[in-house]
Amino acid sequence: MGDHISYEQIRNRECDFIVQYRFFSSEEGGRETSPTQGYRSDFMYSGDENIKQLWMIWPEFLDSENNVILDKSTPVPISGKAKMWILNESLREIHTERIKIGLKGYFVEGPRKAAECEVIQIVHLNLK
Repeated sequence: MGDHISYEQIRNRECDFIVQYRFFSSEEGGRETSPTQGYRSDFMYSGDENIKQLWMIWPEFLDSENNVILDKSTPVPISGKAKMWILNESLREIHTERIKIGLKGYFVEGPRKAAECEVIQIVHLNLK
């Protein structure tokens, strides 16, 4: 399957923010299998469930030493940390207003919440 090329290398900047995440078990309505690096879920802010507003903010998973996981063939941990990347640069101002330390959200696949997450660090989001 090859190696993952970090989004930092591709986008030539740091990530926007970092989350602590936990994938829901299949019993909780989550995935049957763990994703691998390169997983491209949508992001939903907690509280937006009724309006079902989704955003193209992708996770990039970190290992236990906070390094980007490069092996695309190994499932990522069920819980851990992920760098988050806002894909649509024109929407950065909206996200700058909303993303704060402690904010809760979800990785979403279609109509299903696959994981819950909490913002633990703001990195590049507030930089102009």
